[in-house]
Amino acid sequence: MSRRRLDPAAQRRGRMLTSRLTQARQASGRSAEAVARSAGISVETVRSIEKGRTSTPEFFTVAALATELGLSLDELYAFAQQPSPTPDDPDGHVSS
Repeated sequence: MSRRRLDPAAQRRGRMLTSRLTQARQASGRSAEAVARSAGISVETVRSIEKGRTSTPEFFTVAALATELGLSLDELYAFAQQPSPTPDDPDGHVSS
């Protein structure tokens, strides 16, 4: 069975989720290998998510990464709902 193509909004949310997970891992100073091992998932899965090859990771994969990185699922959801990043702010920080 083939998967349906994601609409632009879903693609954007996936990029935002990926961005936040990657930021949190890098801020922790831990390697993808270390986070993957602690979260009980493969390093290839972590790399695939961080590089955008996996646009819709499984819920339990996201939950394991979030837990390992000290993020709440509420925080990830809120971050993914933010407006798209602008060219002058590629990390998606919203100005007040």
